[in-house]
Amino acid sequence: MIQIEKLRKVHRARGREVTAVDGVDLTVREGEVFGVLGPSGAGKSTLLRCVNLLERPDEGRVVVGGRDLLALRGAELRRARQGIGMIHQHFGLLGSRTVAGNVAFPLEVMGVPRAERAGRVAELLDLVGLTGHARAYPAQISGGQKQRVGIARALAGRPQVLLSDEATSALDPETTASILELLRDLNRRLGLTVLLITHEMDVVKRICDSAAVMRDGRFTESGPVTELLARPGSELARGLFPLPAAEPRDGTTLVEVTFVGGTTDQPFVTALARKFSLDVNILGGAVETVGGERVGRLQLELPGDPSVNAAQLAFLRESGLTVEVRTPATRPGAHGGTPSPSAHPITEPAEEDAR
Repeated sequence: MIQIEKLRKVHRARGREVTAVDGVDLTVREGEVFGVLGPSGAGKSTLLRCVNLLERPDEGRVVVGGRDLLALRGAELRRARQGIGMIHQHFGLLGSRTVAGNVAFPLEVMGVPRAERAGRVAELLDLVGLTGHARAYPAQISGGQKQRVGIARALAGRPQVLLSDEATSALDPETTASILELLRDLNRRLGLTVLLITHEMDVVKRICDSAAVMRDGRFTESGPVTELLARPGSELARGLFPLPAAEPRDGTTLVEVTFVGGTTDQPFVTALARKFSLDVNILGGAVETVGGERVGRLQLELPGDPSVNAAQLAFLRESGLTVEVRTPATRPGAHGGTPSPSAHPITEPAEEDAR
């Protein structure tokens, strides 16, 4: 549904150039929810605005629904963009218009007749749970309700694609959960393809099928969420399931184990201890549901150094687990001394993306 190839965008101001998006490739499949995760200034907002050409990229291709948007002009481009809805962090509602008037605005721009507009607005307000608020003004409703108005407005033109620009970062946790639940419900009921940007791990955990981690204008990792969580060294796994900042003690092996799906039901720690007559120390861990599947991570301490524990480590891997061995020379989740990108946390306070 969305295909981005070698996308590059440079911002120029006062004689300076800042590369906001640096050769990014992205594929969002039809009907999936794809999250782009990263700190402020990573280039997320610029990337999103390039998808509907609110910002025109300097290089690359942007294909939405099989149409290369960069090859379109004038009325043809405007029609193509009507198939792409967008919701914003700070709602972007018109204070002088009622809730119904805000939802009707894009329909007016499209030239939809008054009677048809009224029916569509009523349908959309019911869809987002705002029946009864049609005559209220933005100043009279809550932040969560304002975002529901923004979602209804974005859906007015019956888009196939919905873009979300930090849609929940200005909301409290309870309201955030309700908005994410609404987005997931709309994705399933309407078959919407959703591309969202966020700095919040919980957003990815709750509704995303696939995700990418973005830093300095590039993706550091990308793919289906459950595959990323099972990938050795995954920054997403470390962010969703933070483990203690422990260092291996002399004569021990410190192991981080990730398990997905059916492996979450296996008593692999007990099996390991019995098979090798080991005293296994569990230092930390968590199990949660991500993308509809149970996923977990554990940090284990085994007696003996890694060379002594080769058979035990092989047993864990053969059980279908992702196994990462910590040594004093490595950072969490890294191998062979490779620096971990998680030295800079993904989650940061909500603010406008500097890029």
